[in-house]
Amino acid sequence: MEIVECRSEYEYAEKPIAFWWQDRRLEIQEILDQWRVPGGKCFLVRTQDNQIFQLFYGELFDEWRIHQP
Repeated sequence: MEIVECRSEYEYAEKPIAFWWQDRRLEIQEILDQWRVPGGKCFLVRTQDNQIFQLFYGELFDEWRIHQP
């Protein structure tokens, strides 16, 4: 199970702020892009140590997926 911390105002998962990857908590420095897909939301983010990740929040099953392109 992927763990992503996010800020939410009007709906859940509006702005991811940190996530766990390989037993490390990585803080998000910048959201480079975000878009909706059927069933969820995608975010392209850069961490404070300049790594790029794609985060996907699946609304149907209320779960996150993390991918490093």
